[in-house]
Amino acid sequence: MEVMRAHPGWRKSSYSSSQGDNCVELADLGGTIGVRDSKDPCGGHINISRQGLDVLLARLKQR
Repeated sequence: MEVMRAHPGWRKSSYSSSQGDNCVELADLGGTIGVRDSKDPCGGHINISRQGLDVLLARLKQR
């Protein structure tokens, strides 16, 4: 059974600008990683597995 944290600690990349433009935030949600738009934190988020996040980041680094 997956347990979701009541108050996840959302984090932005250290490469993000101080204005917060075009950033995503990540949070450890227990069994998955939450991904959301930093400009709209109340707009919801998607969940992705740790393995899925590893694949996504590897593909983005290839660009």
